[in-house]
Amino acid sequence: MQTLNISIYVLGFLIVLALLFDFMNGFHDAANAIATVVSTGVLKPQNAVLLAAFFNVIAILVFQLNVATTVGKGTIDPAIVDHYVVFGALVGAIAWNLVTWIYGIPSSSSHALIGGLIGAAVAKAGTGALISSGLIKTISFIVLSPLLGFLFGSMMMLLVSWLFVRSTPQRIDRWFRRMQLISASMYSLGHGGNDAQKTMGIIWMLLIAAGFSAASDPLPWWVIISCYAAIGLGTLFGGWRIVKTMGQRITKLKPVGGFCAETGGAITLFLATAMGIPVSTTHTITGAIVGVGSSRKLSAVRWGLASNIVWAWIFTIPASAFMAAIAWWLGQQLL
Repeated sequence: MQTLNISIYVLGFLIVLALLFDFMNGFHDAANAIATVVSTGVLKPQNAVLLAAFFNVIAILVFQLNVATTVGKGTIDPAIVDHYVVFGALVGAIAWNLVTWIYGIPSSSSHALIGGLIGAAVAKAGTGALISSGLIKTISFIVLSPLLGFLFGSMMMLLVSWLFVRSTPQRIDRWFRRMQLISASMYSLGHGGNDAQKTMGIIWMLLIAAGFSAASDPLPWWVIISCYAAIGLGTLFGGWRIVKTMGQRITKLKPVGGFCAETGGAITLFLATAMGIPVSTTHTITGAIVGVGSSRKLSAVRWGLASNIVWAWIFTIPASAFMAAIAWWLGQQLL
């Protein structure tokens, strides 16, 4: 692959832009990790974001860099990557995140980034620049991650209901208020482990294209630390517009339901991260919340709102791809 001839200033700008996306990822998706624990009253919002941010960063000690490898080397052809492609992908993803945050729509930062990569790559080199195996794996989990979240969430709810069938509601509430601290921590751990690695993949891709790293080299340690720090800081600021939608508008949750939803979501994220699949934490926790609600009764879920969220998922990749294609063209004029 031909080494890019770009200034250190442009390279630095794009790395900062990538970390800004990572920050916004934490900001935008903080609601996924804390909505249930806040809406059930187990933690105050400021304590919940501190817990989530801490476990976002601690994920650096737990997970291998399988997701970063998929994003950095298995999504688009590395040979066509240049600073214009990276700029377009990041701007497209950030723009879509801003739109959905303004309207309080729990869309996927992960798939906004994948859509951004697709849009910028196709704008430069056509569909031949896409790596079908990596994209099929990623796009298939748009459907599979909420289904797995639904499955694990509902199974956890049924299991807990069976185990505590003789317990009083007061005892169950008191017990699961404590247990939800564990489940929220595990979900935040899975969130940090999967989402921070996507930005690592983008920076890795850029460093390889610019000749600062070889494809066979390991990911630089400073990239790993800075990406985990950025997503942790983003989570600290929180995405409060989305908390209400995730925590109460889809279905009413009690601590036991919050525990089951977070545990089901965490299991899904741990599996996907181990397999190197960049999944949406938004899709995952939404599926788990719906699974918990429907395990009680189908009418407990506000299916109209859930369907609106699904439509936002469907539009995320094409919308961010379109924005990224425009940003790619603008990048050629500006950079």
